[in-house]
Amino acid sequence: MDKKIMKFEEDIKKIDDMVGNGDYDGIVEARRRALVVCYEKWYVRKELHWNQMSRSRHARNMDKNTRYFHNLASARRENNRIDALIINGRLIRNQVRIKIAVIEFYKNLYHQQKSPMVGFRDGLVEMISKEDAFTLELLPTPGEVRVAVWDCDSFKAPSSDGYNMNFIKMC
Repeated sequence: MDKKIMKFEEDIKKIDDMVGNGDYDGIVEARRRALVVCYEKWYVRKELHWNQMSRSRHARNMDKNTRYFHNLASARRENNRIDALIINGRLIRNQVRIKIAVIEFYKNLYHQQKSPMVGFRDGLVEMISKEDAFTLELLPTPGEVRVAVWDCDSFKAPSSDGYNMNFIKMC
């Protein structure tokens, strides 16, 4: 992580030196913006990594004793168990009833009522005009494509070929 961050800092400094010498255009500006975004993401990753490492009880209490790991698992199980639940104003402690109540709650929450079958000929959908149909069939202009590409996140990939949007922006 440190090597990547240092590499981004060096690249940003090189671009800043180029701008200082008068070599400046839109491509250089876009390249610098992309480098700054990458730098910020890697710096946040590094902070997150060290934050997680500092909080990891496993790293702090490195121990080959299996009792330690069993105690961790038991404590986690105790913390995640629901001992009692209030349903409709009544306190329920029975684990089977709690399980049934939770299942019923989510069944009711995500229950989809049957909708009537509606067809296109029922008058709910109008035909679009010929002008609107023509507008929908027009190909986008190169300017519109460029705007759409530059609005995308540089680390997103439009397909699984391995090329991300940053590569496409550089072409």
